[in-house]
Formats: sequence, C-alpha cells, structure tokens
Amino acid sequence: RAGHAEEGVGAGFSFPNFLECQRRTEELALQLAHSLTPGMYEEEAHQLFKQILVREGLSKVWHPTKIRFGENTLCNFRELGNPEIRLEEGDVFFVDIGPVVLGHEGDYGETFRCGGGGDGLISASKEVFKLTEKAWREERLTGPALYAVALRAASARGYKLNMQMDGHRLGDFPHALFHKGDLASFPHTPPPGLWVLEIPLLDEERTRGAFFEDILGR
Repeated sequence: RAGHAEEGVGAGFSFPNFLECQRRTEELALQLAHSLTPGMYEEEAHQLFKQILVREGLSKVWHPTKIRFGENTLCNFRELGNPEIRLEEGDVFFVDIGPVVLGHEGDYGETFRCGGGGDGLISASKEVFKLTEKAWREERLTGPALYAVALRAASARGYKLNMQMDGHRLGDFPHALFHKGDLASFPHTPPPGLWVLEIPLLDEERTRGAFFEDILGR
C-alpha cells in the first residue's frame, strides 16, 4: 500500500477491515462518552469501558485507554491526572480508545461537554483537524508541514497546540513491528489510511484541553 519501508503492513492487513475497525472504534468511543454521568471518577469510567469491551466481545487494546475529566484534559498521555476529579455538569472531558478489532488497530479520540451543548474549545479541535486534513489532501504535505498548518490554525483560534501529543501509524496489530515513529516527524506525504492525525488543543487561561483524532483519509 505504501511507498516507504516505514509503512509496511503484515500479510493479514486488509484495508476494508481496517476501515471497519475504525468505524467500530468511533462507535465504541461515542457509546462510552454517552454513558458517563456527573459525579463519576475517571477510574469508574475506565471500568465502564472494560464492561463495554466485554459486551462487544473485544478483549484486546493496543494502547492504554485515556479518559480525562476537567483539568486533567491538560495532561499529556503519559502524565497521571488527579484521581480525585469528578465529572461535572457542563465541564469538558475526552475519551481516547485503541481497541483491536478484526485483527486491526483502531484509534479514535473526541472531546465532549458533560450534559451536551456547545463549547468553543471542542469545536476548535474538530475545525483544526478538518482544516489540516484538507491541506493534506490538496497539498500532499509531509508530517512536519501538516503540523505547521495545525499550529497556525490553533493559534488563529486563540489556542495552543500541544506538540507532545501528535499523530502516528496504525495498521494490523502490532503496527510497531513495521514503524514506531510519529507523524510530526514523518518526512514523506502520508498516504490515505494508516496514519492518525491528533489535534490536542490547550486553553491555558481556562485550564482545559480538547482532543480530536481520527485516521487521515477515512
């Protein structure tokens, strides 16, 4: 599928199965998000997602599930958030899940407002994603050039792009046998599929973050 050694896949890779995996991953993320209620701790949300996976007949994830409430949305993925934070009505939270479905890796992350309703930070995360993906389609940008577009788009909306959390490869499990690098440093134009574009925005004045990710070219 790809023109560079870093983008190899295994003999079992199927692009239709990969897209179906990503579709189901988005469904699971939305199912989880819509199941969360005010007063919950993040650990309770993690337990709920484990129950959802069991109910769906899924037993494997390729990356640790990330569920962040309130001020914990500012944390990088490897940082431990405050475990005492509860989900509050009207506050933001995000879910980022990576189940293995049909032998392929899904990865989807989205930010929500507890109780519904609009939020400018959440909207901006999706707008920056769409604008960056549009530039990728039309200009065939490399990884560094893609994130330069995202940085400008985030700044134009009054937010900071957290470059400690950028995109990466996916594929048939485990993709790390073929490539471990991140999108922001990938020196070629990523082809449709296989690559995840991550847009983590920070509103430092509000002390909240928003996160949106999906595969390029779905």
